[in-house]
Amino acid sequence: MLGKVAASTLRKRRSVAVLLISLLVMVLQSLPFFQKQSDVTPAQTDVLSDTAEGSELASDVLERLLVKGRAPKTGYARDQFSDGWALVGGCDVRNIILKRSLTELKLADDGCVVMSGILDDPYTGEVINFVRGSSTSDAIQIDHVVALSDAWQKGAQNVSADERLRLANDPLNLLAVDGPANQEKGDADSASWLPPNKSFRCAYVARQVAVKSKYSLWVTEAEKSAMKRVLNGCGEQRVPIEK
Repeated sequence: MLGKVAASTLRKRRSVAVLLISLLVMVLQSLPFFQKQSDVTPAQTDVLSDTAEGSELASDVLERLLVKGRAPKTGYARDQFSDGWALVGGCDVRNIILKRSLTELKLADDGCVVMSGILDDPYTGEVINFVRGSSTSDAIQIDHVVALSDAWQKGAQNVSADERLRLANDPLNLLAVDGPANQEKGDADSASWLPPNKSFRCAYVARQVAVKSKYSLWVTEAEKSAMKRVLNGCGEQRVPIEK
């Protein structure tokens, strides 16, 4: 009789232990360090939104930006802004932006990966025929209009990792562009680089102003002067906003 009681007690204790372990695992998996930084939901990023013309003049928004010197680049790394492109509904942001920007799209069977399409490149004004492949995919790259390194040196290092994740995956700050032009730009701001396609410079600077305003990033004196020179020739150029 005592043996049966002991066996029953042991089984109950094991059941309780298994339950406690399961609960502990669930709690741990909910903590940030157990989550893949690149596997996020739409609520955590703005990657499913698009942009449209806003009501504010870019020149007015520019005047509200803080003007400061460039901070040291110390501590900058791409993974400070998340580990690669975020995933939304199983599709990465690169392909989401390609689908937003290209025409005559052909997608893989998963409905996500862009296999081919045509880009009217805003930076060069050229038409680019895109075909996915190891030697061809870089013909079109996704540019951070406000480069992440530039953002790091102008305020982003002072905000949370979640905020930097949003900045790196926000369509307001992303454009599908000519690969070589993007490489030429690097991490330059408007004082050092503007798109060769002069007809796009107004929209380009306005987008940079919008991003810097949204994420409370500052501009340098030289950068602000360069932006003003562009915007002075743009008429009533308005900042883009999210739809």
